[in-house]
Formats: sequence, C-alpha cells, structure tokens
Amino acid sequence: MFKPYAKSNNPSGYFVRYFFGRTLFLMIIIGAAVVLIDPFFHYHKPWFGLKAVLTDKEYQCIGSLRNFDYDSLIVGSSVAENYYNGWFNEGFGCTAIKAVRSYGATADLCYLLDAAYENHHLKYIFYSMDTSSLAADPSPTYELTGCPMYLYNKNYFDDVKYLYNKGVIFEKIPYMIANSVIGNYDSNDSYNWAQWKEFNQDMALGLYIRTPGIAPMKEKTYYQELLDANIGLIRKQIETHPETQFKIFFPAYSMLFWDNLYRTGDLEAYLYNMEQAIASFLPYHNVEIYYFQDKREIVTNLENYMDTLHFSPEINQYMAEQIIAGNDKLTEENYKKRLSDMKEFAYEIVHELILPYENLIKTG
Repeated sequence: MFKPYAKSNNPSGYFVRYFFGRTLFLMIIIGAAVVLIDPFFHYHKPWFGLKAVLTDKEYQCIGSLRNFDYDSLIVGSSVAENYYNGWFNEGFGCTAIKAVRSYGATADLCYLLDAAYENHHLKYIFYSMDTSSLAADPSPTYELTGCPMYLYNKNYFDDVKYLYNKGVIFEKIPYMIANSVIGNYDSNDSYNWAQWKEFNQDMALGLYIRTPGIAPMKEKTYYQELLDANIGLIRKQIETHPETQFKIFFPAYSMLFWDNLYRTGDLEAYLYNMEQAIASFLPYHNVEIYYFQDKREIVTNLENYMDTLHFSPEINQYMAEQIIAGNDKLTEENYKKRLSDMKEFAYEIVHELILPYENLIKTG
C-alpha cells in the first residue's frame, strides 16, 4: 500500500539540506551586509548617512579614489597624512581627499593617481614630494609589501576575502557605524595619526639611531638611472593631464635627516636629485613648486618632530598656508640659488648645528 513520504524516513538528508540552506542564507546575509556598509569603499561611497571613516590607508585609499566625489588630491607619504583636507578646500575652492602611501615611492603614488583619473577630472594635485622618493624603485610595491590586492585589482571573484573577512565583519563595520552615529570623526582628518604621537626633542633624538661611522660621499649621479625613471613617471602625469594644476612641494625634514644623509654618503646625490627634478618640472605651465626644507627655524627646532622626518600638524598647517598664499615658490630664476643655500645649510648642520646634540644621539 502506498505510504506518503515522511521527513523521519531520511532524517540525515533532511538535516543536511536544512544545514546547507541555512548556511547559504547566512552567507548571503553577511555578504550583503559587507557590500551595503562597505567599510573599505570597495564598491561605493558611504551610504545610509554613514561617514567616510578613513583610518586604514592600505585598505581604503584605493576604494575612496575610485568611488568618492572629489576634484583634487593631497598626495604623499606618511608626512602628508596629517594635513587637514579642509585647509586646501577652503584655500583653493576645491574638494580634496588623500592619496597616500607610507613609503611615498613615486611609482606607488602614480598608481594611485592613475586610479583617481579613471573616473575623475582633477583641478589640483597637492604633491608632497619626499626627497628619497626620487631614488626609489620605479615600480609599484603594493603586491610586494603584502597589500590586499583583492581590493586593488578588478577581479571580483576574489572578493570573498573581503566579503567574509572576520576583521571586516566584527571590527571594521562596527567601528564605521560607531564613528558615524556616536563619534565625532571628521573625514577631513582622514588617515591622521598625530593625535596619538608626541612631538618633542626627546622623541626625535630617541628615535634617531646614528650610524657609527661616516661613509664615503657618493657621486652626485649615483642614483641617475632611478632618478630618470622617477622623473619620467611624474612628467607623464603632468603631460597627460594638462588641465590639472600640480602643486609640488618638498616638506621640512628635521636636521637629523640631513645629518643621516651626510653620514650614509647620500647628501650630495640627494641634493642633485632634487635639483634635477625641479629643473625638469618647472617649465610646465601646470606646475608650481614650493620649497620648505631650508626653513631654519623649523628644521633646527627638534620640538617640532617625533623622528628625523615626521613633523607636528602645526608644521603641516604652516606649509599648507604658505602654499595657499603662494609663498616659498621656486622659479626658474631662483631655484638654483635656493638649492645652493640648502647645500650650505646642510653642511652647517652636520659640522656645527648638530654638535650640541651629539651626546644625546644614540649610535647603532
């Protein structure tokens, strides 16, 4: 006699189907939540009134460049992260976001510029140019340094690493929501790290490990091949985008930086690299160059620094204000004199100005 099917006849099969059905449903819900909130802005700009909480540049910078609304960029290494975007917005009537990379290598920053230009027309690029970047490897280092390439490439099949990432689900999404709803986060402070740091002489000297000896000075053309390649990368950006005004500036490093260059034998080569780069960029009608490395009252005051390079936000603000006012601009008529004076200043640092601190400097 025919008997109707009963679930109890095959309980294991029923529970297997039930388990996989519930698991699939849960995965769809989790994936959808990540897509909708999207704390790394991989798919879209912030929705639902959430703020653009930008604190993880290696994970968020590329997405914000592809998906946010802006017309200008603040570009550079970690020394550029403490600029308040609003300074440039108010000074130049623009909407700027940051395109930053800790190492500040030219190729990495140009990679970010290419991503920005995919869907944006840019009015200004405020480019904080590190002296060392002119001698860096002219190839992008994102994959080499372990960046999450599933966020950089456009292969959505590997997004499972993002959609089902427990750090994203249990940390980044709640953090974004909390800062949007109950926090006082200001997106103009994107990637700013200064609020957790101290800037004073003790910090700067404590983090400077001086080489015990003085290396032979390299020939000024020692980095010529790398220099030419890096200059070529920036010139390509300038020439390809004549509608963009490039405001390039060299930030004020501490005198410890120049002491280190002298002792490692790089001083003459780095000064030469800067001169060649400036001479190459100045003729372009859409380029302005500003120079702050020779600011004696800043550079020699270690109270402004936390190490050889990184200065306080007050110095960031000072440089932004000078750029807005059009001060400290290099021209084809004055740049050679400014750099000649910088060379004299650098040697004054290593032979005179650094001497009172020698007993406080660690040697490694």
